[in-house]
Amino acid sequence: MRRVRRLPRPRTLRARLTFGLVVLLAVSCAAVGLAAVVELNGFLTQRLDEQLAQVGTRFPESLEHKGVLPDDHDGDEHGDTRRLATGTFGARLLDGRVTHKGLIRSGDPSADLDVDLTAADRARLASVPADGRPHTVDLSALGDYRVVASAGRDRDVLISGLPLEPVEATVHRLELVAGIVFGLALVVTGVAGALWVRWSLRPLSRVAATATRVSELPLASGVVALPARAPETDPRGEVGRVAGAFNRMLGHVEDALTKRHASEERLRRFAADASHELRTPVASVRGHAELALLHPGPVPAQVTRALERIAAESSRMGEMVDDLLLLARLDAGRPLERGPVDLTRLVLDAVTDARAAGPDHRWALDLPEEPVTVPGDTHRLHQVLANLLANARLHTPAGTKVTVTLDAGTTGETGGPGEDAKTGFTGTAADGDRASESGEVPGTGTGTGAGTARLSVHDDGRGVPEDLRPGVFERFTRAEHRRRPDASGGGAGLGLSIVAAVVEAHGGRVVLDSRPGATTFTVLLPLGDVSSG
Repeated sequence: MRRVRRLPRPRTLRARLTFGLVVLLAVSCAAVGLAAVVELNGFLTQRLDEQLAQVGTRFPESLEHKGVLPDDHDGDEHGDTRRLATGTFGARLLDGRVTHKGLIRSGDPSADLDVDLTAADRARLASVPADGRPHTVDLSALGDYRVVASAGRDRDVLISGLPLEPVEATVHRLELVAGIVFGLALVVTGVAGALWVRWSLRPLSRVAATATRVSELPLASGVVALPARAPETDPRGEVGRVAGAFNRMLGHVEDALTKRHASEERLRRFAADASHELRTPVASVRGHAELALLHPGPVPAQVTRALERIAAESSRMGEMVDDLLLLARLDAGRPLERGPVDLTRLVLDAVTDARAAGPDHRWALDLPEEPVTVPGDTHRLHQVLANLLANARLHTPAGTKVTVTLDAGTTGETGGPGEDAKTGFTGTAADGDRASESGEVPGTGTGTGAGTARLSVHDDGRGVPEDLRPGVFERFTRAEHRRRPDASGGGAGLGLSIVAAVVEAHGGRVVLDSRPGATTFTVLLPLGDVSSG
């Protein structure tokens, strides 16, 4: 079954108003034209009926005597048929049969007293009631006629008729003129209405343009400078009220964003200051614990165990403080070191360390023949890879295979737009979101074209729970008890957040694609110009 194609609907308010104006005018013109045509047709038909009443039965009575009405004492009245209008038709019927018929073509009945009628024409004439009222009859030989049938004194029926062609020609002329005039009126009104609506909606268009500029601003973090307010018009009008309300809303949003930014800055300074201040006492506690463990004298086992735990926990706290300080510095926009970084060498070193730390896992490498070099901070990029490998080691059971893949090329080599050729992840994160449903962290758009290094860490473990994927790169997100039931302790949940922050600082992005039996973290970094570092 074929679908009926719907007519396109106007989408903009300006188009809808113009379309509505033209439609209303078209309906009005059609109503006026129809009323004029109907009224004129009725008026001309009435005039024709009056002429037909004046004609009477003179012409059909004369047909029996060849156009002359002698005094035959049969009750017929004399009359002058030469005064009849051209086209007057007459017929005499007796017992339902047409016995005489005639048509005045030039005003003289002797010019043409006969006319050819078909059987259908004779039947139509016979069906006209002899009530003395006008009726319309379609005669194939003559066209439409307005006829009146009256009973004669000789038990016959006398029919007189006048042509409807002048009436129809006048009405058709009016229809043509009305169609042309109304068509031109619709065209002119459509153009003028479109210009008028466009001029009237200019303030609303400026409000829409301002709203569009605001929607394109990154409002998630940082200092936000809102554009100039929309120009306000007469507050008594609808557009003026909309512009005023929109400007007030922008003012509230700007105040809220300013307060939010100030609060974030205070929180960042507090985190940075607290982390910086905690480094010294934590190091001091760890130093005293290690010093106490070096005491040569006899120390009870319980005290030794307590000192070992103090040293271990203080070391763990020191690492956490360092991570928090690094995140605070990255949030503050502190620049990282820039230099050529050999990712191939980093991968080899990091996997070697991970194999030593997790011998119960299976480790595999997939490296290109040529080294991959990117501009960046060697220490921080090593930390990114180490955190990803540690995440795969700590959150998967023994025997899990972890594969590290590195290549340099473009994303989207296969599949549709936004799909990575190797990892198979799809979709992109919304602007300003920290993580998308697939766990993607937005960067600067790097990784969608040529000159992109792709580093992926894949494991065949149980996968990241679906409800944790959107926030997997958030700080203090811990899920080791859900990916690995036998896990105990663990980190502070800062590893993946550091990965995301460092990668973003390098102008790249990190993406998570996880399902049972296949979890892949993919880091995309711009190759850039390594010589400029």
